[in-house]
Amino acid sequence: MLNKAIQLFQQKLGHICSQNVPCKTFSYWKIGGPAALLVEPESINELATAIKLANTFEEVPYLVIGDGSNMLYDSEGFDGILIKIGNKLSRMDIKGTTVICEAGVWVPEITYRCSHYGLTGIEHICGIPGRIGGLIYMNGGASRRSILENTESIDLINKHGEIETVTKDDLIFSYRTSPFQNDPRIIARATFKLSQSTRKAVRSEIRKILASRRSRFPRKLPNCGSVFLSNPNMYETIGPPGLAIEREGLKGTRKGDAQISPQHANFIVNLGNATSDDVLYLIALCRHKVYESTGFKMDCEVRYLSKRGELMQAHQQAENSL
Repeated sequence: MLNKAIQLFQQKLGHICSQNVPCKTFSYWKIGGPAALLVEPESINELATAIKLANTFEEVPYLVIGDGSNMLYDSEGFDGILIKIGNKLSRMDIKGTTVICEAGVWVPEITYRCSHYGLTGIEHICGIPGRIGGLIYMNGGASRRSILENTESIDLINKHGEIETVTKDDLIFSYRTSPFQNDPRIIARATFKLSQSTRKAVRSEIRKILASRRSRFPRKLPNCGSVFLSNPNMYETIGPPGLAIEREGLKGTRKGDAQISPQHANFIVNLGNATSDDVLYLIALCRHKVYESTGFKMDCEVRYLSKRGELMQAHQQAENSL
């Protein structure tokens, strides 16, 4: 059935399809075996067509991804279809204090463009890698803030390839949680409402945020950013995940070529040839040690994609790694 699906995609969207592409080439961790088919839409119409085609084969797994900044792909690969939203789907328009972005816009590019017009409200995302569609999916952000706070509306594509629009009033979200994590519809475009400030003030704030991130986070080695979610209850009594892991003496711990960063313990870096199993082992180790000491089970911000197409929070796959 997978071969039939690939043939249909090649017939309908052959110019944007590639076979057996290593997932590590678009993973921030640089980990992952080959995906059977990679599709890179260049317009929302092509994205809608790809989603409609993918849903005609119930037995063939598919996943819509961004840059892979928050993904751990299995080192054995993925026997399915990856629909990648990136530079080819990254048109952006600014009208007054309204900002309209296709899902593939690179997150730092949004803050740069907004700063040019002196628009304020989303400076906190300036140093976050990845695409805006993925950031919305995770309700990501920084400094205890979230992107959905400034989201006016979102255009979604359903399994039939039809566009549906939801507004902020329709959304129920919380810290690092969005309704799209349990919604089969795909984020295609978003509209944000910001406030008018000055170019100088906005750029000054961005410089401060970027300087702080450079001093605290590892940048030279492949990593996916924060591995574990910050739990508000744990934060109040124990502190953030990185501090809890550091207190267990795990900074610098290695498994194969995966390492808990000596710079920030909530980061796992790839020293060269780390595998998905190496990373999962370190995730399980951190989670187990912190739970033993504090009673808090840290959940992963990172998603894991298995060879068969099962998508889950990485700690769920890591449970039997020790």
